Amino acid sequence: MNGRLAYTKPALTTEAQAELLLRRGLVADRSILIERLSHVNYYRLSAYWYPFKLQDDNFKEGTSFEQIWRRYTFDRQIRLLLMDVIERIEVSVRTIMVNVFALKFGAFGHLEAANFSSERTGENNDRHTKFLEKLREEAKRSQDEFIRHSRMTYCKWPDLPLWKAAEIMSFGNMFTMFRMLEHNLKKEISSRYDLPAVVFESWLDSLNYIRNVCAHHGRLWNRILAIKPKIPNRKNRPDFHHPISLENNRIFSLLTASKYMLDIIAHQSKWKNRLICLLEEYPDIPINEMGFPERWEQIPIWIV
Repeated sequence: MNGRLAYTKPALTTEAQAELLLRRGLVADRSILIERLSHVNYYRLSAYWYPFKLQDDNFKEGTSFEQIWRRYTFDRQIRLLLMDVIERIEVSVRTIMVNVFALKFGAFGHLEAANFSSERTGENNDRHTKFLEKLREEAKRSQDEFIRHSRMTYCKWPDLPLWKAAEIMSFGNMFTMFRMLEHNLKKEISSRYDLPAVVFESWLDSLNYIRNVCAHHGRLWNRILAIKPKIPNRKNRPDFHHPISLENNRIFSLLTASKYMLDIIAHQSKWKNRLICLLEEYPDIPINEMGFPERWEQIPIWIV
């Protein structure tokens, strides 16, 4: 087995799981603990109690289940908040990209690999093939009226005009399309958000990654980002560096990027206020583990 150990831990009832946690020093009402464990997987919750554990697997003295549960519920709320802003960003980027591309190449220009970047041709051709496969699969699955109308009316089915295809395009497939674009088109789209193309592309990549984490109800609050958004350089965008330079390995960097884009997309939004209200509701959450620096409210992007 290549030196690996066999997994020998047995399955436990929720009652046995609760007893194990209580023996290890967790302060909790047994009946509440059993009820929560019956609906939220033990292993899922373990990610939230891990910071409270000692090396011998016992809990630090005084650790209560209520502390752990509050981190879990806070995480759920921050996921919902982030998914809301990602939806707005997705709709905006998709709209601009479709308009820019279709005006240049026409309604069905996305069907031709030649209309995309010639850099790394083989890689992009493969990516383009998979991009179209996913669009066609979504079209065949869709029960939307506008899709049914295209299926019954037009001869190119299951290929759709880009502005229709965009409405069934996932965030991931939208990002795939953006990655394939010629550099000048990337610049044109990213300029709408006053960002360099390379920074904007990294933001889409990171948002796509964290959207998938959220969609699978993954932990956010102390996650180290596997795909990091680039921070604009100090010379061109001092607001990302003064009075505090942003780190890009925690969720705060994506919250900041989202706030920046939302100010352009929907400047009347109260999303920032909802975030602040959430933080005030959970003052016990160590937000430094989310990458929030001290005096984060003084960052120009968050002052607006």
